[in-house]
Amino acid sequence: MHQDRIARRPVSRRRLLTGAAGVAAAGAFAGALTAPSAASAAGDGYGLRIVDRNENGGRLQYYRFATDAIAWNPGVNVLLPDGYHTSGRRYPVLYLLHGGNADFRTFHLQDDIINLTAGREIIVVMPDAATGWYCNPVSSNTGPRNWETFHIAQLLPWIDANFRTFAEYDGRAVAGFSMGGFGALKYAAKYYGHFCSVSSHSGPASLRRDFGLVVHWANVSSAAMDLGGGTVYGAPLWDEARVSADNPVQRIASYRNKRIFLAAGTSPDPVNWFDTVNETQVLAGQREFRAALAQAGLPHEWREVPGGHYFRHELFIQDLAGMLGRLRRAG
Repeated sequence: MHQDRIARRPVSRRRLLTGAAGVAAAGAFAGALTAPSAASAAGDGYGLRIVDRNENGGRLQYYRFATDAIAWNPGVNVLLPDGYHTSGRRYPVLYLLHGGNADFRTFHLQDDIINLTAGREIIVVMPDAATGWYCNPVSSNTGPRNWETFHIAQLLPWIDANFRTFAEYDGRAVAGFSMGGFGALKYAAKYYGHFCSVSSHSGPASLRRDFGLVVHWANVSSAAMDLGGGTVYGAPLWDEARVSADNPVQRIASYRNKRIFLAAGTSPDPVNWFDTVNETQVLAGQREFRAALAQAGLPHEWREVPGGHYFRHELFIQDLAGMLGRLRRAG
């Protein structure tokens, strides 16, 4: 595949991090939405109890849940396609996973997901994941943080029960940025029958390379930001079985018959250590993953473009078109 050189829209690390101001702004936005009618209101189930919501006649719906899987109440944005409320049709679903130090509102508040998906016949589900690496951790000092259970065992069937979806392999795609790009690759492999398309935008695809740098980063970042000193994979000794089960390059056969899209930057900011370390590791890991896919004869799409560690809107639009070409069409 050729190297694409397209116009890019850099987003600084500071803008990507959702701080108190962003949370406050999101809360104000959510509070402004009107209450749902009884006919359209979603219900509890699958271990989820709705504790806050904003349903309305527009595209963006907001929910917050109480769940035994997470010690606090995680939120989810559900973005519906134009005409959903009146069409009576069923739609494919994209699970769109955020990066570390972000939350479920990031794609709406900072990445203009409403306009990026305008006119597209797809439901987009954007759940919270804290800095939990889309895992059930080995240890937590802050109560349950079982993000994998929340997303796969609870949220996925809840979405199918409450929205007009295709609850089948050809009805779901998963994609993500950074930590969320890893989560997408992980979920697509571990839960093979759930997703027919997987996309990783600047997401790591190899956990063990460079003496396990990504595993160490997952442990350190989750310990500091989500687990109160606990770890995703265990420290100082890893749970090797968990690492192997989550490691995309060790699960190549699990990507057979899926659409695969990978994107990475080739020129991170040399002055910004975070940008350099992240995207350098992402690029090397994706190249390793792509080589393994090619060796196994598995087709895949990839883009290497100038720049560093940020979510590229232009590539997401390309990716979305590919997803819709693979997914079951709305009807």
